[in-house]
Amino acid sequence: MKHYDVGTSAVNQTNAPEKLYLSIENLWKAFGGFVALKEISLSINEGEFVCFLGPSGCGKTTLLRAIAGLDLQSQGVVKQAGNDISNLPPSERDFGIVFQSYALFPNLTIEKNIAFGLENAGRSKSEINARVVELLSLVGLPDQGKKYPAQLSGGQQQRIALARAIATNPGLLLLDEPLSALDAKVRVHLRHEIKELQRKLGVTTVMVTHDQEEALSMADRIVVMNHGVIEQVGVPTEIYRDPVNLFVADFIGETNQISTNVAAGGRLSIGERTFACREHDFADGNDVVAAIRPEDVIPHEAGYVSSDENLNCIDVLLHEMEFLGSFWRCRLQHALFGDAELFADFSINAVRRLDLGEGKDMVIELPADRLMAFERPGNAT
Repeated sequence: MKHYDVGTSAVNQTNAPEKLYLSIENLWKAFGGFVALKEISLSINEGEFVCFLGPSGCGKTTLLRAIAGLDLQSQGVVKQAGNDISNLPPSERDFGIVFQSYALFPNLTIEKNIAFGLENAGRSKSEINARVVELLSLVGLPDQGKKYPAQLSGGQQQRIALARAIATNPGLLLLDEPLSALDAKVRVHLRHEIKELQRKLGVTTVMVTHDQEEALSMADRIVVMNHGVIEQVGVPTEIYRDPVNLFVADFIGETNQISTNVAAGGRLSIGERTFACREHDFADGNDVVAAIRPEDVIPHEAGYVSSDENLNCIDVLLHEMEFLGSFWRCRLQHALFGDAELFADFSINAVRRLDLGEGKDMVIELPADRLMAFERPGNAT
């Protein structure tokens, strides 16, 4: 059983010691004969912003609901601020939650929506009014209090849902795909606002998302999940640049994959050539998958010859180019790849400098420290 302990994250940029806030130990969740979560162990720091990321059905929302007490785990322990909350009902847990659907009360004004939790907590009327005014200002909607949810845009409704969730100053904020119902431009704007708000409040936050860009841009740490287990936990740059397996490499960003095997000295054998690669633990002769991200492929002009024999240079045909604004996505052909094509992302400046175009020959370099070897699917014992 793996336990993913708290590492160094963006939340701790000073010398102050990190303080454990949320601890999940050996958590399982089954629905009848279907096991949705298996041996989940995870620690989250106070004030940290953590994203649960993975494909649909991977268990990320089930894990969030177990933390909230909305779906009690089949076994395992959940501790918050040192207290065992494993079997407490949601009403006795210290959290605020925002759902994908916002779940605002349509028959109540914005002010009443935000005040709802405060009224249930028995706060005085003057205290409630002051808090509502404060929160409306905090989310940038100071003049919208008298309106009803239907009179606001989707982005504005989501801000109100956030204000309501944090009204009682919860120790934990849970976000269940809060931006997925919004259009792309509003999503980009709101994810920045949510992150800034979280930093300002210092509230420990767990967000569920299937959007890798969302997770990479917002999270202090990302928890990548698949089939009810945790595949990897790390800061965004670690998850992207140093994936622990082929699933993570493939799910986060774009990745070229080439079936190969390990040659002498740990090099990768592709066709009749061998290539230097990142250090790995596979034995000589093992069947593996070589992987490299499109942006890691380095372009050179046709005829380029390196004086370093360890550089992984290949003559290729630039078969097709697709303009994607800030770069060109290129399809490259070589007999080494068989019927497959290698994808490479070249900057506009590189394309101009090398005068690249469809149908032209060129040389590419596969940097050894960016060429990774992973276990081939189906080879696991």
